[in-house]
Amino acid sequence: MKSVPVWIRYTALRILMFAVPLAVLLLAGVPGWISALVAAVFGLSASLIFLRRPRESMATDLYAVRHRETPAVHADDADEDAAVDAASPKPPAE
Repeated sequence: MKSVPVWIRYTALRILMFAVPLAVLLLAGVPGWISALVAAVFGLSASLIFLRRPRESMATDLYAVRHRETPAVHADDADEDAAVDAASPKPPAE
């Protein structure tokens, strides 16, 4: 079984760090806009403190994808390039 990608786990934890305080504050009777503001500040602070490892792992993965030695060529790309080359008009030979 494949493990969950880092970006999905990180995103889910960030959403939970916002949604849980928001729900608690709303259940406590705090007005909505204040609840959202406090939950956003708490979620940002908590994610910076507690989610360092997943954030760094995700950043490393993104850096590796963006700075490959060789570009990723998919079979579809090669097929599309061949179709475009075959359909383009050829210049007349001299």
